[in-house]
Formats: sequence, structure tokens, C-alpha cells
Amino acid sequence: MNNSLKTPVENFLNWEKKKSNETFLVQPIDGKYVNFSWGRVGSEARKMCNYINSLKLPDKSKISILSKNCAHWIIADLAIMMSGNISVPIYANINGETAKYILEHSESELIFIGKLEESDWKDIKKNIPKKIKKIDFGYYGLECNFQKWDDILVDQKAELKPPSIEIEDIITIIYTSGTTGIPKGVVLNYKAAGTATKNLDLLFPLSEDDRFISYLPLSHIAERALVEHGGILSGGKIFFVESLDTFPKNLKYCQPTIFFGVPRIYTKFMSKIQSIIPQNIIKLILSTPVIGSLFSSLVRKLLGLNKSRICITGAASISVTTLNWFNELGLKLYEAYGMSENSACSHANFPGNIKFGTVGKVMPDTEVKITEKGEIIMKNDCVMNGYYKEKKLTQDTIKDGFLYTGDKGLIDGDGFLKITGRIKDIFKTSKGKYVAPNPIEMKLSKSNIIEQVCVVGENLSQPIALVILSEGKKIANEVSTNFNSLMDSINDTLENHERIKKIIIMKDNWSIENNILTPTLKIKRNSIEKKYKEFYYYWYSLEEKVIFQ
Repeated sequence: MNNSLKTPVENFLNWEKKKSNETFLVQPIDGKYVNFSWGRVGSEARKMCNYINSLKLPDKSKISILSKNCAHWIIADLAIMMSGNISVPIYANINGETAKYILEHSESELIFIGKLEESDWKDIKKNIPKKIKKIDFGYYGLECNFQKWDDILVDQKAELKPPSIEIEDIITIIYTSGTTGIPKGVVLNYKAAGTATKNLDLLFPLSEDDRFISYLPLSHIAERALVEHGGILSGGKIFFVESLDTFPKNLKYCQPTIFFGVPRIYTKFMSKIQSIIPQNIIKLILSTPVIGSLFSSLVRKLLGLNKSRICITGAASISVTTLNWFNELGLKLYEAYGMSENSACSHANFPGNIKFGTVGKVMPDTEVKITEKGEIIMKNDCVMNGYYKEKKLTQDTIKDGFLYTGDKGLIDGDGFLKITGRIKDIFKTSKGKYVAPNPIEMKLSKSNIIEQVCVVGENLSQPIALVILSEGKKIANEVSTNFNSLMDSINDTLENHERIKKIIIMKDNWSIENNILTPTLKIKRNSIEKKYKEFYYYWYSLEEKVIFQ
């Protein structure tokens, strides 16, 4: 379905009118699934919109949403749009000081608070400015004494004059978690958000029969564009996850037809199957046509992806090994490329146009160039207005309408883009040679014993690799032997100054909680540097090539 450009509110009202009694959102609560019809969602959104209007907030106020993904997240977002205000989503696992910074920097007048971990909430609660009005979704067990969603709705009417929204109006300010520095507020208008979702629909045609599962943060632009806005555009169903523990069960219940996952999700799926059946046995089974087909179907069903017709990956690099593994099981993963600053709309592999190891071809109505420095710059209607309150930074990032992405890349003869690293990730060794870590990390990531890797080496003679092992790969002798062999084979493919001198097996996992990963599970290089840099010279001086921290 390829509609002309409309706002999410227009698309929602269209489907509400057509299928008021049909299910739109499916929310698991205490092990049971609660269905929210299009009509119920519309009624609650309009009532909440009327309440927001009754507060007499300044025109186009900023309203924050602090919650894990849930039905009320989307209903609150619709209410904010209907009231003509601007949403400011905040990651649910953010620390209190950063939450305070975003609330104050954005000048938020109101905050919706919902599904959170109690430990996160204790830190955040004391950092919310007192002057901000607060509303609790109320369904998810959070202990607070704020106004409750349902209590507010009791006194509100569901009638609403259709909102007057201009395509150039601001829809949201998304604060990028980023891999470096203070969060920046990316200002997006309705035209940018609408064009991004329309382009996704052009490449991956959506229908009202589609089912989406929303588990990656809605505070992230890709989840917002594909799942929330894609679900509203298509008239499909959006399912949610109750917790990390129930994710496999919730995924199987949903049986998504459209699935978006960051690379780490897919590698975890792969590791799960390989922990049950060794890879050499999988390869043998798949080499037998009939048995291989049955096996592939069984694995897809075990993962909950047996109904998936489109599986998309993005937000970080994925190895060709992983792409090939899923392809052999009958699941093509379409790697895409974008960022908050262009509404996640730049490049994508899509049906009929796919090349593993690339992030695909340029999206419709998008102009892309590679600068002399190798930086990817692009221009389309999805590019942000700018960074909120950051005029100089905006001018440095958008020049002559082109967004300077900070990513390095190459476009091949067929028009496919390959990301080769980040401009700022490149480091200089003590020999004065520059090293781009990303290509080396991708080579290392092909090994099934590595779950995460970060190559560092500023002011060292040669780079070293910090590694997190895959689950079940903890036997020291076996790991040392494998890594020595892996290091030798990879170094043979690298220039002298790029060759890995040491592999360090890290003791503690990297996670969002210890501030090493972003909410989309990308490694924060600045956090790696802060935590481990003091040990680099010591590790480098040790005799062993493979070192256990």
C-alpha cells in the first residue's frame, strides 16, 4: 500500500473509522494478553488530548514519554500529536542525571511515565524537575503518586475537533543516546517522519494483515518509523513484550510478519540454535534438500519467525557470516542504514535488490555523495531540521542541504553502499599510522566464539582487540588456541600497521546497564576508553597473545 504523504494522526483516524472494533495493539500484562481495538485507542487518545489541552500549556509544548514500549506509549504519542504538541521520547533505562538534562534542555512541560524497572525509576524519580506535570500510565506496577491515566480519562470526552497539523510542524525531538558525548536533540518534522515511513512502505510493501512486534526502544527512530508509524500506516497489529524473560514466548505468540532486529538479536538467535545443534551438524542437515527444508522450517518456528516475510536489520554492522546463516534457513535479512538525523531513511537492501556486506541502495528521492575524505553525505526530505538549541553544531552537520553523516563508505558499481567505518573512530598508533577499527571488527565478528568486539590502539604500536565471548565459549585452552589461529588468519589479510597484536578476553559482559552499550546495543567507544584505557599498555606488554582479563 502506497498512500500519499499523510500524518500519523490522519492515517490512524482512517483505520479507526474502517476497523474500530478490530485489534490494533496487543499488550501482555501479568501473563495475559490485553487487546486494544482501534476504537479504544482512538477514544483514549482523544480523551488524553482533551486533558492536555485543558492544561493550557504554551503552544507547541514539549511533552516527554519515559517508558519501555507498551500500548500506552503509542496512545500517549497519538494524544501529543492530536494536541498539536511535540513528543520527547526518553529511553527507559537512562540514568537520572541524563533524564534531568533532557527534560530541562527540551523544556518539557509534561511527562508521561510508564513501564520501568524499579531500580531505574528510583534514580530517575529524584531527578525529575518538580515544575513538570506528571502522568502515570498506571498499568505496569510502578510505585509513584502521580496522576493516573485512567483517573484522568474518566472526566474527559472522546470527541475531538480534527487537529490542524502542517507538514512542516515539528513532530518530535529525539535525543540521541550516541556513542560519544552529551545527548543531542534531533528535531524532526511531520514531513521527515512521514516520508521515512512512506519510503519503507515503497521498499517493503505493508498491508493491514501485517503483524509487528515492538521490543526495541520506541525512543529510537528506527522502531518509531517502522513499527509505530508503519503499523499506523498499514493498519496492521502491533504486539508488545512483557519482559526480557518473556520475549521468546511473546515473539512466538505474535508470529510477526515484519521483524526488525539489531545485529546482536540475530547473533543471539544463531547462538541459541548452535548451542542446541553444533554448526557442523546444521551444515550437514541443510545439505540434504528434503530434510534441510524441514529443519529450516522447524528452526524458524522455534525462533518465532516462521511467519516473517520481511526481516530487517540495522543500527550497527552485521557480519556476512550471520546473513548467510539465516539465508540458508530461508530467512533473508535486509540490512538497512540510517540515523536519527535522517529519520532512519538513507539506504536499504530490499526484495529484488540485495547484496550481503552492504547496507543496500539509496532510498527513493535521496541524493548521496562520498566526499574526498570518504564521508557519506546525503540529502532528502527525511533530514532533520537541526539539533535543538545547537545552531553551530547544526551548521557543521548540514551544509547546502546535505547531511554529513560522520560515516565513511564506498558505493560499488551496482549502486550498493558499504560502510567502512566512522570518521571519528579512526585512531593513530604510536608509529603515526591511522587505523579504521570497523573493518577489522567485522572480520573478527565472523567467528562464532565472539559476541562483541572493540578494536583499540591509540598510541600503541599495534591495535589490540577487546572481546566478549559468545555464551558457552568459556574454556580457556580451547579459546586461546582458536584465537591464536583466528588472529593469524585475519592478520594475513591486513596491512602491517592494522595487524592485531593482542586479543583481550573481557571478564564482564558489556551492557546498557554498565554504560558500554547504547539502547540499540552499539558499543560506546568513549565508554570503552574510559573504562579500559589505563590497562592497554599493561596488556600490550604481556607475553601471551591471548589474555584473559
